[in-house]
Amino acid sequence: MHYRLDLVLKPVEGALVRVIGMTERRGFAPRAIQGSPASDGRWRLQLLVDGGRPAETLRRQLQKVYDCESVEVVPVDGPLPGAADGAAP
Repeated sequence: MHYRLDLVLKPVEGALVRVIGMTERRGFAPRAIQGSPASDGRWRLQLLVDGGRPAETLRRQLQKVYDCESVEVVPVDGPLPGAADGAAP
């Protein structure tokens, strides 16, 4: 199953590494990442992932990461960007 994670992170050293590491340790494979700084200094990040586990598990774990201020999980239908044949790489 494919999911899009919409995150808001504190702009601190290592925040992105912690989020990606937690995502991988929970059995999800990051496939694409996009982000930008917000006017308030925080980072807004979209992370596309593949995984066979319930996305709620990942959401709860990411909310425990100190640098992560909010997490929303949205199921994504169809192929992920960059997948030519519709299958995830």
